[in-house]
Amino acid sequence: MVTELLTITQNEDIRKAFGLRLKELRKQKGWTQKELANQIDIRFAQLNKYECGMHMPPIEKLATLSDILGVTLDYLVMGNRNQKQLLHNMRLIERLKELENFDSDDQNVIITMIDAMIVKRRVEGAVAPFDRKQASG
Repeated sequence: MVTELLTITQNEDIRKAFGLRLKELRKQKGWTQKELANQIDIRFAQLNKYECGMHMPPIEKLATLSDILGVTLDYLVMGNRNQKQLLHNMRLIERLKELENFDSDDQNVIITMIDAMIVKRRVEGAVAPFDRKQASG
């Protein structure tokens, strides 16, 4: 693992792609370089070097960045997305975070409402092809 990480940090293409992802994720959060640098306890100039692909952060900073930015370490470093695709709608993310403060009964009510909306959408999607056939027939 250490050897793989060393190889990754020496690969210019990976560093540059990482820098672009980091910059994009930072901007999605609406943060300046200085704000993000303060959150991970580094200097602004160092974060700039990361975003420009000149350097890669040490593993501890990568872990902190992935946590703060709400992405997996694999996505942050390599750009690999898994089935647990990230939410990009910030309003939705903020509301989901706020739900953590609700008591469990209220959380269950909201989860039930969300489940009902998901089922409704799936049913509508399943029925739509039949509706189109009837309309054309």
